[in-house]
Amino acid sequence: MKIFEWIFVLVTIAGALGLPFYAKRRKLAIGMISALVIAFLLHAIMDSVRVMLLPSYIVALILFILLMIQVIKWTRSVGSVAPEIHKKKSKGRAWMRGLFILLLAAFSGIGSGMFTRYFPAFTMPEPTGRFAIGTFSQHIVDESREETLSPEAGDKRELMINVWYPVDPEVAKGIKPESYPAELGEAISLVFGIPSQVFSYLDTIPTHVVKGAAMSNASSSYPVVVFSPGVRSARFQSMTAVEELVSHGYIVVGMDHPYTSARVTFPDGHKVSYDAGPEFATSEELYQYNVQGVGIRAADARFVLDTLEQWNVSDPNQVLEGRLDLSHTGIMGHSYGGATTAEALAQDERFHAGLSLEGGFWGSVSKSSLKQPFMYIMSGKTAKSLGPNPTEHEKLFYPEFEPDLKHVMNNSLNDTYYLTVDGFFHQSFTDIALISPRLFAKNMSAEHNIDITRSYALAFFDRYLKGEAQPLLQGSSAKFPEASYDHEYTHIRNKQAQ
Repeated sequence: MKIFEWIFVLVTIAGALGLPFYAKRRKLAIGMISALVIAFLLHAIMDSVRVMLLPSYIVALILFILLMIQVIKWTRSVGSVAPEIHKKKSKGRAWMRGLFILLLAAFSGIGSGMFTRYFPAFTMPEPTGRFAIGTFSQHIVDESREETLSPEAGDKRELMINVWYPVDPEVAKGIKPESYPAELGEAISLVFGIPSQVFSYLDTIPTHVVKGAAMSNASSSYPVVVFSPGVRSARFQSMTAVEELVSHGYIVVGMDHPYTSARVTFPDGHKVSYDAGPEFATSEELYQYNVQGVGIRAADARFVLDTLEQWNVSDPNQVLEGRLDLSHTGIMGHSYGGATTAEALAQDERFHAGLSLEGGFWGSVSKSSLKQPFMYIMSGKTAKSLGPNPTEHEKLFYPEFEPDLKHVMNNSLNDTYYLTVDGFFHQSFTDIALISPRLFAKNMSAEHNIDITRSYALAFFDRYLKGEAQPLLQGSSAKFPEASYDHEYTHIRNKQAQ
């Protein structure tokens, strides 16, 4: 909990425990009303109201009503000549009153304590690079493609993207950091079935990103990484990895994919929500549907790259012109975004390296040979679905996955890495471990969970976009004992690169 959250909860507990004394001590009652109001206002203004403190809000409201009733009684009794009659309270009634007081105090303290313990107001881990991080968002429209899922005929495919870029730390000082994106609440709600209101506090958590800052001149241009999120997710789903890459001198471009992202909001206010699509009777029908869906996303990635090429010549935002090193462009994604990554590599050699965080292989990639370096990271939980005698299958598992994986990894013409992380499940590659460590960080701290993904992502792109040797890619690591390479699929084919 934050400091003013603690103060507010403690005031409600003290207020509940003081109930037996207010009837006879007018100043104490008025003082407690003032304390409740001041503590709530400080908390609401400095910290922001959030659902996790609902038990304390309820207790505060009950106390406020009871105390105001007492104040009204005193006000009406002023000038009254009627003698005050004292009735002896029964032991049973006193016991019930005491129990009510204890329940109020416990409900506020334990209830809010438990909720905030499971959904803490977390702090974003510090990026390890030397750069600060700037950003801007942009609405782009692909006039060459019609939107096949739009209810309006003739609509063009439109995307929302964010560009994150390196900034000198001294330039970023004094600029208020951007908050953690509120859009993630909708995404988490869709994935886990938790009410989105639970995550309404996310936009009060500061990131390390600023708007309006000039790009650093430490380098004339920077390598580029395009990021594709998972289905029902958002381009902000892996902010820790984005911040890490940018802090080390990358320009990262995150894209939302309308109808497969959670909800995309455009500048004119219209929104496109996730479309679950139809049900299918067979795995083959679902597979072909995903081939089409990933094909649309891969075309999105190619269109983003087309746009970046234009902006490198003339940028309407006056940030990127001449600063994009598009001869060193990578792509990464999670889940459906990982599938987008693999298919974009197969379709477009302008992407020079790709990292899939537990994605599928729908499309031409499962029938061709990748020419670019490719890394695949699998969670330990999903990996168990591929064992010789699996006891259960992850929901994302599909029958065609393993033969497609074998084809891609064994027929590649360039370096391939296949890494398994024990203790990870499918969503561990996002920032979900920070949002609820007790629910989503399995057998490790949230910070360590985050560090695994961002460290291997940075190592891979540093190796293949910057040409720097990376110990993390050369074998097991004492820092990350959970991570291990599979020798069947890990091949260094380009000896010069190694």
